[in-house]
Amino acid sequence: MRIPRAARAAATSTLVVVFLSACVAGSSDEVAAVPQDAFWSAVQSLCGNAYGGRMVESTPPDTVMGREVLVMHVRECSADTIRIPFHVGVNRSRTWVLTRTTAGLRLKHDHRHEDGSADSVTQYGGDTTEPGDSTSQSFHADSLTATLIPAARTNIWTLEVVAGRSFVYALRREGSDRRFRAEFDLSAPVPAPPPPWGANLGDAR
Repeated sequence: MRIPRAARAAATSTLVVVFLSACVAGSSDEVAAVPQDAFWSAVQSLCGNAYGGRMVESTPPDTVMGREVLVMHVRECSADTIRIPFHVGVNRSRTWVLTRTTAGLRLKHDHRHEDGSADSVTQYGGDTTEPGDSTSQSFHADSLTATLIPAARTNIWTLEVVAGRSFVYALRREGSDRRFRAEFDLSAPVPAPPPPWGANLGDAR
Protein backbone atom coordinates (compact mmCIF):
# COMPACT_ATOMS: atom_id res chain seq x y z
CA MET A 1 0.00 0.00 0.00
CA ARG A 2 1.48 3.37 -1.05
CA ILE A 3 1.23 6.16 1.56
CA PRO A 4 0.38 9.52 0.01
CA ARG A 5 3.17 12.11 0.04
CA ALA A 6 1.10 14.55 2.11
CA ALA A 7 0.50 11.91 4.81
CA ARG A 8 4.22 11.06 4.92
CA ALA A 9 5.10 14.72 5.29
CA ALA A 10 2.58 15.19 8.11
CA ALA A 11 3.93 12.16 9.97
CA THR A 12 7.49 13.39 9.58
CA SER A 13 6.54 16.83 10.91
CA THR A 14 4.86 15.27 13.93
CA LEU A 15 7.96 13.21 14.75
CA VAL A 16 10.18 16.31 14.49
CA VAL A 17 7.92 18.26 16.85
CA VAL A 18 7.89 15.40 19.39
CA PHE A 19 11.68 15.07 19.20
CA LEU A 20 12.27 18.80 19.63
CA SER A 21 9.81 18.96 22.52
CA ALA A 22 11.63 16.15 24.30
CA CYS A 23 14.95 17.91 23.77
CA VAL A 24 13.58 21.20 25.15
CA ALA A 25 12.11 19.44 28.20
CA GLY A 26 15.36 17.64 28.84
CA SER A 27 17.32 20.88 28.49
CA SER A 28 14.99 22.63 30.96
CA ASP A 29 15.51 19.89 33.55
CA GLU A 30 19.27 20.09 33.11
CA VAL A 31 19.29 23.90 33.38
CA ALA A 32 17.12 23.72 36.52
CA ALA A 33 19.56 21.31 38.16
CA VAL A 34 22.67 23.37 37.42
CA PRO A 35 22.21 26.11 40.09
CA GLN A 36 21.61 23.55 42.85
CA ASP A 37 24.57 21.45 41.71
CA ALA A 38 26.78 24.53 41.77
CA PHE A 39 25.47 25.53 45.20
CA TRP A 40 26.06 22.02 46.53
CA SER A 41 29.63 22.04 45.22
CA ALA A 42 30.25 25.45 46.80
CA VAL A 43 29.18 24.17 50.23
CA GLN A 44 31.14 20.94 49.81
CA SER A 45 34.26 22.94 49.01
CA LEU A 46 34.14 24.17 52.62
CA CYS A 47 34.17 20.66 54.09
CA GLY A 48 36.47 20.23 57.05
CA ASN A 49 36.66 23.95 57.76
CA ALA A 50 35.11 26.02 60.54
CA TYR A 51 34.26 29.71 60.42
CA GLY A 52 33.35 32.35 62.96
CA GLY A 53 30.29 34.49 62.54
CA ARG A 54 27.89 36.94 64.09
CA MET A 55 24.20 37.60 64.26
CA VAL A 56 23.39 40.61 62.10
CA GLU A 57 19.58 40.56 62.35
CA SER A 58 17.02 39.19 64.76
CA THR A 59 13.36 40.09 65.13
CA PRO A 60 12.37 39.67 67.88
CA PRO A 61 15.83 40.24 69.44
CA ASP A 62 17.73 37.06 70.36
CA THR A 63 19.76 38.10 73.39
CA VAL A 64 21.56 34.75 73.61
CA MET A 65 22.79 34.67 70.01
CA GLY A 66 23.68 38.33 70.23
CA ARG A 67 26.23 37.90 73.00
CA GLU A 68 27.74 34.49 72.15
CA VAL A 69 30.52 33.48 69.78
CA LEU A 70 29.01 31.76 66.72
CA VAL A 71 30.91 29.06 64.82
CA MET A 72 29.80 26.88 61.91
CA HIS A 73 31.76 23.73 61.08
CA VAL A 74 31.26 21.98 57.74
CA ARG A 75 32.08 18.70 59.44
CA GLU A 76 30.76 15.84 57.30
CA CYS A 77 30.24 15.64 53.55
CA SER A 78 29.07 12.80 51.33
CA ALA A 79 27.49 12.61 47.89
CA ASP A 80 24.02 13.34 49.27
CA THR A 81 24.46 14.74 52.81
CA ILE A 82 26.33 17.67 54.34
CA ARG A 83 26.28 18.12 58.12
CA ILE A 84 27.13 21.56 59.52
CA PRO A 85 27.21 21.84 63.32
CA PHE A 86 26.31 25.36 64.46
CA HIS A 87 27.88 26.22 67.82
CA VAL A 88 26.52 29.05 69.97
CA GLY A 89 29.15 29.65 72.64
CA VAL A 90 29.57 26.34 74.49
CA ASN A 91 26.19 25.09 73.29
CA ARG A 92 26.76 22.30 70.74
CA SER A 93 23.14 21.21 70.34
CA ARG A 94 22.52 22.38 66.77
CA THR A 95 23.43 20.83 63.42
CA TRP A 96 22.20 21.95 60.02
CA VAL A 97 21.71 18.95 57.74
CA LEU A 98 21.65 19.59 54.01
CA THR A 99 20.58 16.71 51.75
CA ARG A 100 19.79 16.04 48.12
CA THR A 101 16.31 14.78 47.25
CA THR A 102 14.74 13.68 43.98
CA ALA A 103 13.04 17.09 43.82
CA GLY A 104 15.91 19.36 44.90
CA LEU A 105 17.59 20.17 48.21
CA ARG A 106 16.41 19.83 51.82
CA LEU A 107 17.50 21.60 55.00
CA LYS A 108 16.83 20.07 58.42
CA HIS A 109 17.73 21.14 61.96
CA ASP A 110 19.06 18.33 64.15
CA HIS A 111 18.79 19.39 67.81
CA ARG A 112 20.41 17.31 70.55
CA HIS A 113 20.81 17.35 74.31
CA GLU A 114 24.26 17.13 75.87
CA ASP A 115 23.86 13.36 76.33
CA GLY A 116 23.22 13.01 72.60
CA SER A 117 19.51 12.29 72.86
CA ALA A 118 17.16 14.08 70.46
CA ASP A 119 15.43 17.24 71.58
CA SER A 120 11.64 17.19 71.57
CA VAL A 121 11.75 19.76 68.77
CA THR A 122 14.12 18.47 66.11
CA GLN A 123 14.28 17.62 62.40
CA TYR A 124 12.23 20.63 61.41
CA GLY A 125 13.09 22.41 58.18
CA GLY A 126 11.98 22.33 54.59
CA ASP A 127 12.66 21.87 50.89
CA THR A 128 13.51 23.96 47.89
CA THR A 129 10.57 24.71 45.60
CA GLU A 130 12.52 26.31 42.77
CA PRO A 131 16.04 26.06 41.28
CA GLY A 132 17.38 29.12 43.11
CA ASP A 133 20.87 30.09 42.02
CA SER A 134 24.44 28.98 42.48
CA THR A 135 24.98 31.14 45.58
CA SER A 136 21.59 31.01 47.30
CA GLN A 137 18.92 28.39 48.05
CA SER A 138 15.64 28.83 49.94
CA PHE A 139 13.86 26.11 51.91
CA HIS A 140 10.12 26.27 52.62
CA ALA A 141 8.79 24.76 55.85
CA ASP A 142 7.47 21.21 55.49
CA SER A 143 4.53 19.47 57.15
CA LEU A 144 6.65 18.14 60.04
CA THR A 145 7.67 21.70 60.86
CA ALA A 146 4.04 22.81 60.87
CA THR A 147 3.23 20.01 63.30
CA LEU A 148 6.20 20.59 65.62
CA ILE A 149 6.08 24.40 65.52
CA PRO A 150 2.71 25.61 64.22
CA ALA A 151 3.85 29.24 64.15
CA ALA A 152 6.72 28.24 61.85
CA ARG A 153 4.56 26.74 59.12
CA THR A 154 5.36 29.74 56.85
CA ASN A 155 9.09 29.74 57.60
CA ILE A 156 11.52 30.14 54.72
CA TRP A 157 15.17 29.45 55.48
CA THR A 158 17.87 30.69 53.13
CA LEU A 159 21.48 29.59 52.83
CA GLU A 160 23.91 31.76 50.90
CA VAL A 161 27.53 31.07 50.07
CA VAL A 162 29.92 33.46 48.32
CA ALA A 163 33.27 31.74 47.78
CA GLY A 164 36.05 33.23 49.88
CA ARG A 165 33.74 35.81 51.41
CA SER A 166 30.68 34.74 53.36
CA PHE A 167 28.23 32.05 54.36
CA VAL A 168 24.78 33.17 55.47
CA TYR A 169 22.04 31.38 57.39
CA ALA A 170 18.80 33.36 57.32
CA LEU A 171 15.17 32.91 58.28
CA ARG A 172 12.04 34.82 57.46
CA ARG A 173 8.50 34.00 58.48
CA GLU A 174 5.92 34.97 55.89
CA GLY A 175 3.01 36.95 57.32
CA SER A 176 5.02 38.17 60.32
CA ASP A 177 8.04 40.29 61.16
CA ARG A 178 10.07 37.25 62.33
CA ARG A 179 13.57 37.53 60.90
CA PHE A 180 16.98 36.08 61.69
CA ARG A 181 20.32 36.33 59.90
CA ALA A 182 23.81 35.14 60.83
CA GLU A 183 26.85 35.76 58.65
CA PHE A 184 30.12 33.80 58.72
CA ASP A 185 33.48 34.99 57.39
CA LEU A 186 34.84 32.49 54.86
CA SER A 187 38.05 34.45 54.39
CA ALA A 188 39.34 33.47 57.84
CA PRO A 189 38.87 29.82 58.94
CA VAL A 190 39.00 29.19 62.68
CA PRO A 191 40.09 26.08 64.61
CA ALA A 192 37.55 23.28 64.42
CA PRO A 193 35.31 23.19 67.52
CA PRO A 194 34.56 20.02 69.52
CA PRO A 195 32.08 17.56 67.95
CA PRO A 196 28.40 18.44 68.25
CA TRP A 197 26.37 16.70 70.91
CA GLY A 198 25.32 13.29 69.65
CA ALA A 199 28.16 12.92 67.14
CA ASN A 200 29.35 9.78 68.96
CA LEU A 201 26.03 8.09 68.17
CA GLY A 202 26.87 7.72 64.49
CA ASP A 203 23.85 6.78 62.38
CA ALA A 204 21.58 7.06 65.40
CA ARG A 205 21.90 10.86 65.32
